[in-house]
Amino acid sequence: MTYELLTALAAFAFVTSITPGPNNLMLMASGANYGFRRTIPHMLGVGLGFVLMVALVGLGLMGLFDAFPITHTVLKYAGIAYLLWLAWKIANAGMPQTDGSTGRPMTFLQAAAFQWVNPKAWQMALTAITLYAPERTAWSILMVAAVFGAVNLPSVSSWTVLGQQMTRVLTSPLRLRVFNGIMALLLVASLWPVVVPQ
Repeated sequence: MTYELLTALAAFAFVTSITPGPNNLMLMASGANYGFRRTIPHMLGVGLGFVLMVALVGLGLMGLFDAFPITHTVLKYAGIAYLLWLAWKIANAGMPQTDGSTGRPMTFLQAAAFQWVNPKAWQMALTAITLYAPERTAWSILMVAAVFGAVNLPSVSSWTVLGQQMTRVLTSPLRLRVFNGIMALLLVASLWPVVVPQ
């Protein structure tokens, strides 16, 4: 991979990782509801889960989609249904208790598994492999995965920090309910490009 291509890939990874999407909106809500420290497993699950997804998609799953296009459609609608359920859970989250006894953020494994039903993650992985590893060699696919690994975790962590900083404003049940409602609506809105292709 040339320096120019690597630079372009890093820019693509940064822009797609830092912009709003299901992962970032859920991490922001988790940061606001549970704090940064309790959200670390969620962040690691997103970062490492996506790296694994990129590698597996590039090393074989794209071939499955080429052979059986219906699998991509089934996955798309399963992802939409799951995101709608998560939006409902976020909208109905209550005030966190100071002792941490009520509610819990997503675990590492839940966040890693979520990548497989996250429409934005699929779009990112498929586009990255198509543009930056079109020959689908193991080396080029692992380079794409490695670049995302270096860029994704700091990017998604910034959303958790933003959510944690919001706790200065979210000092009442009403404010937190409004915030969680807005996060849920934004999560649903993030499905628009998937439901209505350009």
